[in-house]
Amino acid sequence: MALHISSAPPISAFHHLLCFFFHDTYPEMEYASSLQRQLASMKKNLFDQGYLDEQFYQLEELQDESSPNFVEEVVTLFFRDSSRLVANIDQALQKYPQDFRRLDNFMHQLKGSASSIGAAKMKNECTSFREFCNKENREGCLRSFQKVKKEHAVLKQKLENYFQLLRQDGPVDKATRSGN
Repeated sequence: MALHISSAPPISAFHHLLCFFFHDTYPEMEYASSLQRQLASMKKNLFDQGYLDEQFYQLEELQDESSPNFVEEVVTLFFRDSSRLVANIDQALQKYPQDFRRLDNFMHQLKGSASSIGAAKMKNECTSFREFCNKENREGCLRSFQKVKKEHAVLKQKLENYFQLLRQDGPVDKATRSGN
């Protein structure tokens, strides 16, 4: 019989034993464990698919007992403000389609906001848009802006789902990086 050494903390193995022995007595333990696995998987997918980057972990590190919903509140503010910026860019593209400096300034703000929460795909699309502005390529700006709006909407939906599940899990723990 081979000995398997896991990098997971020993409490994890103990938790699984408790769930096994007390499954019928304490079914909420299995539900909580399943919910935590689902949350971890969802978060890992957000990183693996490139939606989030290291900055999101740093944001989570700022969360503590005095502000247990800090990350969700910051992300909510981001989507409120970024939706306004997206509308401003949309309007500027229609009213001032050749004012690349104005467009670039709006996109610079949006890119900074996206960077602050770790919205990697969105940040990258903002960079592409700004490159088209620098080349004064209106068609490129229009195509890129469609991608920015798509990434914004997809990320919003994914993070709403994540935070909804996180609220079901109860109090939020400190950030943990997958694979550690």
